[in-house]
Amino acid sequence: MSLLTRMRDKVLSEDPLIRAMSYQSVLSAFAEGTFLTGSAIFFTQIVGLSAAQVGLGLTIAGAATFLFAVPLGRLADRVGTRVTWILGAILQALLFGAWILVDNFAAYVAVEVLLALASSWQKSGRDAYRISIFPAKTRVRSFAYMRAARNVGYTLGALASGLALAADSNTLIKAVPVMTAVVLLVNAFWISRLPRLTTPAPAIAAPQDVRDRLGALRNLPFLATTFFNGVLATHQVLLNVVIPLWLVQETDAPRVLLAWLFGTNTVMAVGLQVIAARGVNDVTTSLKAQRRGALCFLASCGIVAVTHDTVGLVTIALVWIGHVTVTGAELLQSSGEWGLIADLSDPNHRGDYQGAAQVGDTLGTVWAPAAYTFLAMEVGTLGWGIIAVVIVVATIGIHPSARAAERYLVRRQPVAA
Repeated sequence: MSLLTRMRDKVLSEDPLIRAMSYQSVLSAFAEGTFLTGSAIFFTQIVGLSAAQVGLGLTIAGAATFLFAVPLGRLADRVGTRVTWILGAILQALLFGAWILVDNFAAYVAVEVLLALASSWQKSGRDAYRISIFPAKTRVRSFAYMRAARNVGYTLGALASGLALAADSNTLIKAVPVMTAVVLLVNAFWISRLPRLTTPAPAIAAPQDVRDRLGALRNLPFLATTFFNGVLATHQVLLNVVIPLWLVQETDAPRVLLAWLFGTNTVMAVGLQVIAARGVNDVTTSLKAQRRGALCFLASCGIVAVTHDTVGLVTIALVWIGHVTVTGAELLQSSGEWGLIADLSDPNHRGDYQGAAQVGDTLGTVWAPAAYTFLAMEVGTLGWGIIAVVIVVATIGIHPSARAAERYLVRRQPVAA
């Protein structure tokens, strides 16, 4: 069996629906990865923005997403989650194509904000559709196949963008958003070929449902759970920000090791995500996955912290092991997160709950890049210990919040006439 065949079998399931949605994941991730890899050069050299302007635009777009995530999630429930996914994907394609028309900061901010909102809307529709289309027992495993496929897509997109950048041609760089838009239109068509959801009989609303205008935001245990999920998902900050900075500034490891670290992360994400999700099918097993992910996170903090005082091959080996363990945290935590969000979302308002999940996740992660970087780079060993304490607190906190969210849904079940 060839290497490509083995990789394909790791990424693609025998289930026709999972396979179709995995292909869709590759398409969308390829398109986004192609643009994101060269976006800094496109915005600074083609559009003519400064790095500060690019960062400010991203911050404004992030704030808009935070403010409108829940209203967009409710809109997804009204329009229909599958239709939202399709329309959101089309809007994404058109807005990526619009980048070639941008030539000033104001236009950049406008497109960036609209693109962020379109992405948030389609994500609410997509996640709600995925939760609804798969049975609970196989749901997380199905998500794992799609996550592995997205990693393949991002890698291929980065390679494609790298070829355009290597040519050192402004014409090719200008063509990247156009190609991204075309691929995303194909992606939207692919989504439209996915099966429609069967519409359940309308539930009889309990009296409090009529009075409740806050929707998912009223479910404080759910919001707390998504917040703790966000904190536990800050393994991405270690992967992409803190460990690379630590390697360069605080160890004697060669910088080329960074390429091996990210390569290891990609291979593990593609080859092991489905395995990491095995057996995660309810709140109990989801919490177990979160605990295991947290242990990997803590191990990574301890291993990387000591490399400040090691030398040579020992440093290289320990940094690599630290990156492997934090990748393990990524694989296990994401599996637990999928299970919790799926099982704790109200089946009649899944779009609303996916929007609320985006809000909780943002609150749990937005502070981490600045805080973790300061703690690791400025405080040192004690700082790594504080990061570990944050993860322990989040791991402890997510258990009662998830159980309270379970009880909340039971109390909110419609009352039969």
